[in-house]
Amino acid sequence: MKRVVVTGMAGVTSLGSDWESIVANFRANRSGIRRMDEWDRFSELNTRLAGPIDDFVVPTHWTRKQLRSMGRVSRLAVWAAEQALHNAGLLGDPSIKDGRMGVACGSSTGSTDEIKAFGNMLLNSVAEGLNANSYVRMMPHTTAANISIFFGLTGRLIPTSSACTSGSQGIGYAYEAIKFGRLPLMLAGGAEELCPTEAMVFDALYATSLKNDAPQTSPRPYDNGRDGLVIGEGAGMLVLEELEHALARGAHIHAEVVGFGSNADGQHTTRPEQATMRRAMELALEDANLQPAAIGYVNGHGTATEQGDIAETLATHSLFGSRMPISSQKSFLGHTLGACGALESWFSIEMMNRDQYVPTFNLDHVDPRCGELDYLQGEFRQMHNDYVMNNNFAFGGVNTSLIFRRWQQAF
Repeated sequence: MKRVVVTGMAGVTSLGSDWESIVANFRANRSGIRRMDEWDRFSELNTRLAGPIDDFVVPTHWTRKQLRSMGRVSRLAVWAAEQALHNAGLLGDPSIKDGRMGVACGSSTGSTDEIKAFGNMLLNSVAEGLNANSYVRMMPHTTAANISIFFGLTGRLIPTSSACTSGSQGIGYAYEAIKFGRLPLMLAGGAEELCPTEAMVFDALYATSLKNDAPQTSPRPYDNGRDGLVIGEGAGMLVLEELEHALARGAHIHAEVVGFGSNADGQHTTRPEQATMRRAMELALEDANLQPAAIGYVNGHGTATEQGDIAETLATHSLFGSRMPISSQKSFLGHTLGACGALESWFSIEMMNRDQYVPTFNLDHVDPRCGELDYLQGEFRQMHNDYVMNNNFAFGGVNTSLIFRRWQQAF
């Protein structure tokens, strides 16, 4: 078995594209949520809230040829991958093109402009807006494929299109590929572009926030006054590396990945199951050979939906008891779907390394139906932890749990 470390991290969100900018917004209690006036034309869509990235600009060094196959979701993913490779000291290194680096990445869906164009063909029998690259921009594995092609990576390619666990499954499967000696390097994560169709998915389930005139007050994970989730967009990517390979090239190590658990509810497509949520966490602990007491913080999925918040926190309490600190950054960014598992893993590592943990924004009164836990509220919490856990749960009954260890040469 190989040990797996994180040597590169990057992401792009509605609150910035580097940790310093993002954490400054966290500290200022400033969220990335705004009213989407452009959605007013959808009369049957009730929510008008989202967390868009309004300032994303395609880098000038990207060529027209490179951009042809990339819709917005792939552009966000490739940008995050490029920054993660730079952070790892591997950007432009020819050795990553010899089959030693692979990609594990996903999103809930491909770019929806292309889906609209294909839908127009079916509805109106015209192929307006379609070309040879339309399917590549639309296909479920567009992020993984475009990252591989953009950087010339010829290692294994693992698409993880599993809604809200796309990013965390990408990291987990990349970790396993390295752990079992298949290759020494993986780019891993997830991305999502904002689309009103995704808001409509949750709107139809009566699960979106309707605080349309007070965007900064929603979402409210775990709060008794929450009224639903808010959709966001973004991308997060990590460079995972076999430990000896990282040490041999003198790489800076951010953290070690020590545990991954993933399973399925096997019950219902949209109703979360407490027992299998807990089992996913147990699987991660077993993989890491750790007892629950070793974990110092849980980065919760925290979508601000009633069923999700309650099931998740009851499962977490049943395993860890009431002592466990927990918070959710979706309170600031909204639910970034395919990106959230990767972004929250990045945030978890940054918080662990700095001993500063972000509270849940807008959490004023914990819902008494939620599990008894140490909810981070109001101020940043200073804690020193050697292990943190990041949990994500998706439609279709997909559950994931990742465990990261503070990097110390003595381990």
